[in-house]
Amino acid sequence: MSIKIKEITEKQIWEDFVTSQEEYSFLHSWAWGEFNKSMGDKVWRLGIYNNQKLVAVALTIKVHAKKGNFLFVPHGPVFAESEKITNNQETKNKSPLPSGSRFAGQITNSKFQILNELTNYLKNLANQEKCVFIRISPILENLDDNKKIFKELGFRDAPIYMHAETTWMLELTKSEEDLLYGMRKNTRNLVRRAKKEGIEVTKSSDFDAIDKFMKLYKETAGNHSFVPFSERYIESEIKAFNQEENCSADVYLAKYKNQYIAGAVIVFYGNSAYYHHGASSFEHRKIPASYLIQWQAIKDAKKEGRSYYNFWGISADEEDRKHPWYGLTLFKKGFGGFRKDYLHAQDLTTSPLYWASYAVDKVRLWKRGV
Repeated sequence: MSIKIKEITEKQIWEDFVTSQEEYSFLHSWAWGEFNKSMGDKVWRLGIYNNQKLVAVALTIKVHAKKGNFLFVPHGPVFAESEKITNNQETKNKSPLPSGSRFAGQITNSKFQILNELTNYLKNLANQEKCVFIRISPILENLDDNKKIFKELGFRDAPIYMHAETTWMLELTKSEEDLLYGMRKNTRNLVRRAKKEGIEVTKSSDFDAIDKFMKLYKETAGNHSFVPFSERYIESEIKAFNQEENCSADVYLAKYKNQYIAGAVIVFYGNSAYYHHGASSFEHRKIPASYLIQWQAIKDAKKEGRSYYNFWGISADEEDRKHPWYGLTLFKKGFGGFRKDYLHAQDLTTSPLYWASYAVDKVRLWKRGV
């Protein structure tokens, strides 16, 4: 292979490549790069070329943190399907996942070479930008052979996750009736009950909708003891996706007896819709408004021709009732679908200062209780 890396400055080249692949998420969209730039971060859209043919891309963000700046590749790099041709290596781990399973447990020489060249490029960039480490959240199946690639390149497991690594997906090729009957019985009944109780679901991306969502979101954060994203963060994310073609981000709000009692931010990108942020009123927790929001978003995604609805993160141990995500996991799984596990975030140190950051992240993870 003759690999070269250069920045991609044309949006169409980037978007055409990413959305034509089998495995990607909105975290590698052009809009996500624009969103991070609007938040004050430096962004590089790196194209990896083999003999002048684009074979992978890596959105790279310089994250500013008190614990030390670092380079971050979210849900990437994204590989061309042509780079997933296997080298006939026997697999020991068969993937249960419905998509991409024919590649399960198999390393491709080209994948290793691409990651090796990217790693060397990012090392130089990290030194130039005075970053203490490189973090990659790969959009690769959580298999031993994929772990082996990163280990051989000098990476180690990050002390903390950055984005969803265990996700719940729903395929949208079935009819609405079949999707309803694919739900857990209790979930289906709660969707119907929400309709009978007169809950209204609206969709918007204007400031008023964002403001209503943020009030619910802050209340949810207080009740569930997590640190919420700022209003600027949520507003900027929605704005970034609505400024680009072929993608959007909408606020879904549920109204009950003239009160807004639940909300969600849904990102529409490529072949999927993503449930990225959620909120609900503790006072009205027995009213199944969130169920109707999800069902409406699923129907909207299907009407738009999306292939999947991505519920985003769930607990890796689905049976652990003590896990803070247990209830949320149960809620998401109730709509039917399948689980996807991605490789854990990987770190490569570029400075001894990394270990101070490592300790901070460990404490943060402990406080989350996950």
